[in-house]
Amino acid sequence: MQEWLNEIGGGQILVEAFGIGIVLAVATFVYFLVRWSLVRGLRHLVRNTASQWDDQFVEAGVFGRISHIAPAFVVYYGMSLFPDLPAQLTDGIRRVSIATMVLVGALALSSVLRAGEAIYDSHPGYRQRPIKGYIQVASILIYLLAGLLMLATLMNRSPWIFVSGIGAMTAVLLLVFRDTILSLVASIQIASNDMIRVGDWIEMPDLGADGDVKEVALHTVKVQNWDNTITTIPTHRLINDSFKNWRGMSDSGGRRIKRSVSIDLQTVRFLREDEIARYQKWSLLSEYIAGKRAELEEANASSSLDLAVPTDLRRLTNLGTFRAWIWATLHNHPMIHQSGHTLLVRQLAAGPQGVPIEIYCFSKDTAWVNFEDIQGDLFDRILSMIPEFGLRVFQTPAGSDLERLEGTRKISPPEVPGDGAA
Repeated sequence: MQEWLNEIGGGQILVEAFGIGIVLAVATFVYFLVRWSLVRGLRHLVRNTASQWDDQFVEAGVFGRISHIAPAFVVYYGMSLFPDLPAQLTDGIRRVSIATMVLVGALALSSVLRAGEAIYDSHPGYRQRPIKGYIQVASILIYLLAGLLMLATLMNRSPWIFVSGIGAMTAVLLLVFRDTILSLVASIQIASNDMIRVGDWIEMPDLGADGDVKEVALHTVKVQNWDNTITTIPTHRLINDSFKNWRGMSDSGGRRIKRSVSIDLQTVRFLREDEIARYQKWSLLSEYIAGKRAELEEANASSSLDLAVPTDLRRLTNLGTFRAWIWATLHNHPMIHQSGHTLLVRQLAAGPQGVPIEIYCFSKDTAWVNFEDIQGDLFDRILSMIPEFGLRVFQTPAGSDLERLEGTRKISPPEVPGDGAA
């Protein structure tokens, strides 16, 4: 072959080009043969199996990447079929082939890790404990090792020479991979302490995060806020900064209602007997009124004060009766926890805004929409019942209030004196 090429004037360069061309042509043919027959056959076989975990290897592209090793093998071993080629050229092509196989192997192994992550996440019991951060660390190590082997192969040097040089570059490596190291440590602490799971509702006001955790990766945690925006939080910030996780609320099955109603102090007074008799007919207050009446009669009978003076007597107030009605309403509400969670109605310190009556309880439904409906319906009823107790909600004067006040202060026009004689 070489003599024929020399006769037609090709010389050594044409011989080398012809040999390399044949090897590349065979490698291309083998690649398409493996890609379109063997790989497609494996994909078809995997997708027809009953199990679902093997489909993840197809989705991750494991078989497609492995098929790239075949032409590299052909090039590596095909060069031995042309002994007339220069040894330096043959050795260089073989080293490039080995480096290609190492790169393809690293990419295929990374795809296997991604497929393993998808299989892990498909298990309901493991989905809330993501391993994406560890998969990313493993992928980085694989690529670093592959890059080291490729560099050693192309330069025809031992890999240990480069490994020994890493010690001298430790400071540079620490600087380059500072965020990765911090994120890895943070990921381990988050996983070991079960601080965050996918699906948790977290609040981190400093970074503008308030929503559900969608992804926990090595470097970042993605949070979908309630306005559908995405906030990306560096993983190590979850260790250094404080945040609120609402998972405990969801797991407990009770969501807290803590809201107060301010009552105008000028409307607080003692109840009259006719009002007490009317409230005693209410199903929610009958037991309270009967018990309070017996308690007050006993206290007043044993008192050394002058019972003829009304101010010395203990009497029921409209505000205390109103608090008792709220407590009875909560106690009989089907969507309010009656045990295992705090339930109270308390009077806070009076101030310029009136006297606040705070409701503190827990709803049985923790879903946001349902919770707001329960809370809204409850306070609609409470606000509507306030006038029934002779009370009034404290409210800062509005424009209409000022207009009515101004109308009462208007002075009528002076009378015109009469014409008659005095």
